Formats: sequence, structure tokens, C-alpha cells
Amino acid sequence: MHQQPAPSDTRRAVSAAVVGNVLEWYDFAVYAYVAIYLAHKFFPAGDDVTALLSTFLAYGLGFVARPLGGIVIGRIGDTHGRKLALLITIGLMAAGTVLIGILPTYQSIGALAPALLVFARLLQGFSAGGEWGSSTAYIVEWAPKGERGFYGSFQQMSVVAGLLLGSGIAALLTTIIPAEQMDSWGWRVPFLLGALLGPVGMYMRRTIDETPAYKRAAATPPSMAHHDADSPLLLATKAFGFTIVWTVCFYVLLSYMPTYTQKFLKISAAEALWANTIGLVVLCIAIPIMGKLSDRIGRKPLLLGCCLAFIVLPYPTFAFLLSGASYGALVAVQILFALMISMFSGAGPAAIAEIFPTRSRSTWMTTGYALAVAIFGGFAPFISVWLINHFNSPLAHTFYLIAAALVSTAVIIGLRETAHEELN
Repeated sequence: MHQQPAPSDTRRAVSAAVVGNVLEWYDFAVYAYVAIYLAHKFFPAGDDVTALLSTFLAYGLGFVARPLGGIVIGRIGDTHGRKLALLITIGLMAAGTVLIGILPTYQSIGALAPALLVFARLLQGFSAGGEWGSSTAYIVEWAPKGERGFYGSFQQMSVVAGLLLGSGIAALLTTIIPAEQMDSWGWRVPFLLGALLGPVGMYMRRTIDETPAYKRAAATPPSMAHHDADSPLLLATKAFGFTIVWTVCFYVLLSYMPTYTQKFLKISAAEALWANTIGLVVLCIAIPIMGKLSDRIGRKPLLLGCCLAFIVLPYPTFAFLLSGASYGALVAVQILFALMISMFSGAGPAAIAEIFPTRSRSTWMTTGYALAVAIFGGFAPFISVWLINHFNSPLAHTFYLIAAALVSTAVIIGLRETAHEELN
């Protein structure tokens, strides 16, 4: 049996990781919430659909860098500690975010503007690739016995809190700043806030301790370490399939949703962002409840429940919205989607971390997760726009959600229940 760290040490370490994670994901997510303005500023004037596709393509390219960041920074986390990895990620993210906030527009410097925008997104993506796995490993490894689901859920809750902060600030700005000024300079404000928030997260992460599990693994000779029957590559493949529905529903329903509702429900930017923000608040509250529940009943019932919901509900729910549903009905749908996602996001961080041994957790978990996010999540808004235009149907993107849920269901059924086992 391993001696448990003092509760005060656990709370301090997890709190510092969570606050840094909130700031990190605010920086990464705010791009999607002002995508409408970026389309006008960084791409040639003309067809609005083409400009929006270009903007979301640049958004998706940020995810292409995530597997590389996951491998490089994840390896640093496994060889030099989780703390160093977390310091690197927050510094890189702040740099990329500030760069977007100060970039000249297409009108000023031509084709160099979208090129620099893509570079900034690649920098953000490299950082985010290392952040997710490093922070997940860090928080789960600090968790007390029997509470990995609850503690791990704070990693995902902090991701959502970062999205919530981004969505809330974008909603506030579009409410208080006139549309012409928002288009002129107001879109820069959310990015420039990253310059103020970055040092706060950096300071908090400098003060945290390394995880007890990592210290034990580092002190154990390789010959004495437990070796999983499955190869790291096979485990990473499981993590890849596990992640598909998680990332697709997350980015379709939380990042693309404000753009979708403005276009097809004909509501204002402020209304769309406020509806999205309400859904994020509910998600933020529900995630730790689901994480706690997963410690009691296991991870798989919640994970499979989420998958089933995304097989059955997307098509009829969006059809209902498009039938002329009220704004109140839109808010109710956003809340429904939030509760569905919370089942996976509550149990997911602990469940995916439990697939891997401590010695290789940061590298291989991050690799499998980041590849799935890069392929299926980062391009989810782009794929949604393409499907809707290609099939000339505002319901076409629901089949992307359903297909993702089917794939992840098959993977999760094959995983063993790990909620009540010791962390490997």
C-alpha cells in the first residue's frame, strides 16, 4: 500500500493544475467564438461560406499540431515530470493567443495575414496537445484512493470552464460593443486578455509539486515495474477510438453551435453565444457529479449511456430546432446536450488514464487522444459546414455525431472496468 499524500497537498496541487487548465483552454477556444469576425478579417472578401470554411480550416489546423505536441510534451512529462510539461504548455499557449490578438488583417498585409493566423493556431495546437494529457495525468495521479473519477473530472470541468470563460466574454463583448466596432477592433479583446491571464497560470504552476505516482514510478527500476499485457501502441489505439465520440460531440455542440444557430435559426450573435454559455454552465456543474457517480457505479455505464444518447437523439433534436422552436427551446436543447456530454466528460479523464501505466501514461495517452481530436474534433466545425452544404441539409451534420458514437461504443464495450482497481 502506498502512503496517501496529505489532503491539503492534494487540494493545492489539483487547484493549481485546474486554474492553469482553465486559462489554457480559454486561450485555445476563444477563436471559435469570434470565427465570424476572423472570416472577414483574415480571408479575401467574397463568398461568406468560403470565408467561414477557411476560418474553420485554420481552426482545424490548430488541432493538426496537437499529436506532435502530445508526443513531444508528453514524452517530457514521462521523462522529466508532469510539472515541467505543464509549464511549457501554458507559456506556448499564451504566446500563440497574443499573436492572434495583434495580427494585421488581410486588408493590411494580404496573404501573409492568414499564413500568420495559421502559424499562431499551430503554436496553440502544439501546446494544447501536451496540455490535455499532462494535466489529466497530473490530476488523476494526485487523486485519493476511490476518488479518481471525481478528481479526474475536474480536468474536464476546467476545460469546459475555459470554454465557458471564452464564450461568456465573447457574449459579453457582442452585447456591449456595437457590431461595427466589434468587427473593427472588438474581436481582438478576447485574445489580448490571454496576455494578462497567461502569467497567472505560469505563476501557479511554478509552485506545484510532482505527483506521488510519478515519483514512485521514477524511483522504481524498470526491471521491477509492472508491464501491461498490451503494447503501448495498442493501448494508444484504444484511447484513440475511446476519444472519437467525446471530441466530435464536444466540438460540434460547443464550438460550432453558436455559428450554426446564427445561420439556421436566424438569431443574433449575442443570443447564440448566451444560449451556448448557459449550456456550458450546466456542463461545468454536471461533470464532477458524473465523475463522482463513476467512482460508485463504474466508468462504463456512463460512457456507454452517453454513446447511446448520441446515436438516438441528434437527428430528432436538430429537426425540432429547425421546425421553428423558440429561443427557450434552444436553451433547453443546449442543456440536454450538456447533460449528455457530461456523462462522458465526468467519467472519461479517469477512464482513459486508467488504460495506461504511469511510466508511459503521459506520452501514449496524449498521443491516442490528440490524434483522435486532430482528425475528428478539430475539423468538426469544418466537416459540419461541408456536410450541410454538400447535402444541402442543415441536418446533415447529425450523422457525423451518430457515426462517432457508434465507433466509440464498439471500443468501450471491449474495455475492462477499472474504476475500483489500483492505478497501475
